[in-house]
Amino acid sequence: MLFRDIPVSNRVVEASVDKPFVVLILELDSNIISNLILETKLPKKIDSNEKALAISDTDEELLDVFYRLALLLEKPESEQQIMSPIIIKEVYYRLLTGPLGNQLQLINTKGTRSNQIAHAISLIKDSYSEKLNMDEIARSVNMAPSSFYRNFKKVTKVSPLQYQKQLKLYEAQRLMLSGNYDAATAGYEVGYESPTQFSREYKKMFGNPPKADIRKLAVV
Repeated sequence: MLFRDIPVSNRVVEASVDKPFVVLILELDSNIISNLILETKLPKKIDSNEKALAISDTDEELLDVFYRLALLLEKPESEQQIMSPIIIKEVYYRLLTGPLGNQLQLINTKGTRSNQIAHAISLIKDSYSEKLNMDEIARSVNMAPSSFYRNFKKVTKVSPLQYQKQLKLYEAQRLMLSGNYDAATAGYEVGYESPTQFSREYKKMFGNPPKADIRKLAVV
């Protein structure tokens, strides 16, 4: 699975000692990817407004790279420091030349619409709890507001304001699940000025009011 800073949630629904649920997450460094694109001289892709989320089966070559990366956990720290950058770079190469390579290349190639939207997503994510002027964000990524709104929705399936709202609500949910925040304080923490508005928008997104939703999630 490849996704670019979109608000998502997931839950393990089946796991046991005999069949454990194992997941390995690697946060991709856009600078390394951009440099690797230049080094390998990959053919330039046409910007087709690729989506922010994509899923593909893992082939044997990529699975082998991740397996070797996991094995480093059992090696001395000195070996980890030398080998991990090499293996991670191979992961990037396999991704760039695999089924998701087109999307990954567009997101990390300056000047493409996908890269501009990715930058805008980062700006919104960094200040999600503040009042944002989306027209200013559009200009900061060198896009006209009308083009920005249109392309942002093509990539994320939601408008910039809806994207920010989802970030707020997922973060509020996470805070409440931690046990350190009630609904009111979580709402204030993510930028809501009114507990009533927070509760209304939370229910619209998750199907239950904050307290009921957290009780339900806590027993799953």
